[in-house]
Amino acid sequence: MKKLLILLLLAVTSLTGFAQTIWKADKAHTQIKFDVTHMGISTVSGAFTEFEASITATKEDFSDAVFNFTAKATSVNTGIEQRDKHLRSADFFDVEQFPDMSFKSTKLEKISDRKYKLSGNLTLHGITKPVQLELWHRGTITNPKSKKQVAGFNVSGTLNRSDFAFGTKFPTQMLGEEIKISADGEFSVE
Repeated sequence: MKKLLILLLLAVTSLTGFAQTIWKADKAHTQIKFDVTHMGISTVSGAFTEFEASITATKEDFSDAVFNFTAKATSVNTGIEQRDKHLRSADFFDVEQFPDMSFKSTKLEKISDRKYKLSGNLTLHGITKPVQLELWHRGTITNPKSKKQVAGFNVSGTLNRSDFAFGTKFPTQMLGEEIKISADGEFSVE
């Protein structure tokens, strides 16, 4: 009986060490941004203000993490209302037909200490394509105020807008083919 109790205790302890943990983005400390070249001579930058992001992991170094992200295309913000309305139109995001964009990771490959290649499926403008991004786990600390564990991440990469039939009316001389994306944020367990 003692052996059985010890085995059960060991089993429960080992399962606890591998429990999945869900980390949610702290929206006050997370930004989802993009940059695109305009007429080959300047850069237009923007962000999405309404989004949900989460990470599910069992390992402290996040090497088995699954990343999920959804943003409301209607929340695109470049700081110029007229441009934001145009971006929401059928020329670009077509928010009436495609109100959300999303990403779900499919693979995480460690490159070096806290640096990874993040692969996943991005859905934008109603089209889903595989993409590869760079991920930097900036570290995990205990928030001195809330006493919660907080993990910081930076994700960056480049998309080709033609892969997503995005802004097809505009030639590359007017609007760059590559869209640089970056996300930087803090995640904690709720």
